[in-house]
Amino acid sequence: MRTAMASTSRDGGANAQRSHIRIALCQMLVSDDKQVSLDTASRMVAEAAAQQAELVVLPECFNCPYDTQCFPQYAEVLPPAPSEAPAAPATEDSSTVARLRQLARQHQVHLVGGSVPERDPHTGRLYNTSLSFAPDGELIAKHRKMHLFDVDVPDGIRFRESDALSAGSALTTFELQPQGRSQDAPSLRVGIGICYDMRFSEMATVLTRPPHNARLLIYPGAFNMTTGPAHWELILRARALDNQVWVAACSPARDLHASYTAYGHSLVVSPWGEVVARADEKPAVIVADADMSLLTRVRYMIPLSRQRRDDLYQVRAVDEEEASVVDPVDSSGNAAATLDTKS
Repeated sequence: MRTAMASTSRDGGANAQRSHIRIALCQMLVSDDKQVSLDTASRMVAEAAAQQAELVVLPECFNCPYDTQCFPQYAEVLPPAPSEAPAAPATEDSSTVARLRQLARQHQVHLVGGSVPERDPHTGRLYNTSLSFAPDGELIAKHRKMHLFDVDVPDGIRFRESDALSAGSALTTFELQPQGRSQDAPSLRVGIGICYDMRFSEMATVLTRPPHNARLLIYPGAFNMTTGPAHWELILRARALDNQVWVAACSPARDLHASYTAYGHSLVVSPWGEVVARADEKPAVIVADADMSLLTRVRYMIPLSRQRRDDLYQVRAVDEEEASVVDPVDSSGNAAATLDTKS
């Protein structure tokens, strides 16, 4: 395993300290033994913390082979989202949840726990779900993958997540509070998506505009050897440029013996669209200092938010009343997007 570090710092002094956040992406090999995967994640989170990372990210399906036949076997009952009233009395944490809580608390980091297969105890449905934890071990966000990976690329990849999984139906953000930084530093709003979610620019746009106002988008993802070389970096740089935000994506390391071969190449992209840190295909912890003041400078130089023609078109989230009238899920189980045009 190697560690790589990049910095976007262009300023010195106290202002630079207050405007930066150190992000670590743990590109790990996933085992078919859940305990082995949890132990690997633990070692990598410890390495990230030793590099003074404040926000640590694990990959998609970090505790389970990415295979529809494996999802039911590896699925765990997860706690409800913080915004939800528990539908049943609290139960003991699953092995993965307990480990993630412990890692966040032990290393005093914000931890985006990649994603794991989730079993809803009330419906029996399975989801591809990401849990995020604060440095005290408290669950602060839960995101169910909204867009299911159903593709058929001739001579490339055929995969149908919807054969096993259901689509989530909620946008997800959380506040990253100052931790180990100057305590007068502002909090940072982080938006979460999982893998195929990144292809939908509308979702990123909604996450980064009011009322969500995410300044950093995190995507645990596992592109493959067909879509990865063609689209992985392209999409992530596009999401950063579209919305003038920081973007970070964490992949599993490449395992040529797995039933699904991940592309790897975890990376961090600036609001200017520059890749400031990247891994190759091998296991690695990559660390980047993301300068949040760069976001402000980029938006000043290229003021898209002031130039956008909201009088002609709008991208927005569907509210509950609309969702009750229009089915937000199409025949493939993917959440629908809404684009309003005016004439």
